[in-house]
Amino acid sequence: MKYLQGYPVAVQQQVRQLIADDRLGHYLAQRYPGRHEVQSDKALYGYVMALKQEHLKNAPAIDKVLYDNRLDLTHRALGLHTAISRVQGGKLKAKKEIRVASLFRDAAPAFLQMIVVHELAHLKEAEHNKAFYKLCDHMLPGYAQIEFDLRMYLTWREMTGSA
Repeated sequence: MKYLQGYPVAVQQQVRQLIADDRLGHYLAQRYPGRHEVQSDKALYGYVMALKQEHLKNAPAIDKVLYDNRLDLTHRALGLHTAISRVQGGKLKAKKEIRVASLFRDAAPAFLQMIVVHELAHLKEAEHNKAFYKLCDHMLPGYAQIEFDLRMYLTWREMTGSA
């Protein structure tokens, strides 16, 4: 249960019980039915920009958004935000990118939104601190529960060989 290591033992035990009773997949399917329609990089860019416009109008511009097949769950990277600085002529240009793991193409809408909100929050807060999670919860009420459920989803994917 590598995705749930940071949670209390009692919570992990509840998840183990769902697994033992073969109810984890059913719980997730009931709570998060269906899959989102954001399938292309272009659609993902539009989705991210709409969320940014709604919640972070004054945040730095984002130059590139894409699904990335190279993001690896073993490195705990479900999404990445990067700022690449280059010298062009006599000017320093900074480009910001957001990459989302390709597994989210087939995920529930709430899981995609949670990852995007997480990466957008990094535009304002670099560290995973109290202010960061407060911003995430502002952009997506119930953020912490969705993040926990996503971790259960990743556990279930790994168990069933879907990973």
